[in-house]
Amino acid sequence: MEPSFRGRKNYATQNVMAAVDFDLRFTYVLAGWEGTTHDALVLRDALTRANGLRVPQGKFYLVDAGYGAKPGFIPPFHSVRYHLNEWGSNPVQNEKELFNLRHSSLRVTVERAFGSLKRRFKILDDATPFFPYPTQVDIVVACCIIHNWVINDGIDEYIIPEDEWVPNITHASTSSGQAQEHALTTAFMEELADQMWEDRLNYMQQQNM
Repeated sequence: MEPSFRGRKNYATQNVMAAVDFDLRFTYVLAGWEGTTHDALVLRDALTRANGLRVPQGKFYLVDAGYGAKPGFIPPFHSVRYHLNEWGSNPVQNEKELFNLRHSSLRVTVERAFGSLKRRFKILDDATPFFPYPTQVDIVVACCIIHNWVINDGIDEYIIPEDEWVPNITHASTSSGQAQEHALTTAFMEELADQMWEDRLNYMQQQNM
């Protein structure tokens, strides 16, 4: 097995990229990339495939920092508080912190979906892979399909309630991607953050009147 598949483990790993809706269903899954592959490269592959990932007109995907800022994909601001358990009783101090807080509050849905998937199918999380690698890739996709089928029938004991979810606190490294796209998307993010901050200040002012 090539070293690129091993990553930090002594057995084969794969980088799985998925899009999740707010009902915890997987709307797109790309499995099979080597475990050490950077997230931005996997995303680029998904976007260039004939039947790959598409961003609906006027919509955006919330992504973690590893995917970088590009049209249709909004990461959090780098080097700014992000995960919910980093806030404690300390209120937001500026527009970028408010943006990251709201980003994290929404994107935790992705972590809940993956957490529920691994709880439902232990083969994805607990066991050292013993199937041929192509079969491992097929297993990931099949598990996501079955997960969606179960979700369509209602929530079950494998779905972690939102108020009980403990988010992953690891930080992914950022990737600028294409410089121009990164700059445009970052500028858009800053406009959103400024508007959020202005709306918050107006709301607080009205509450104090």
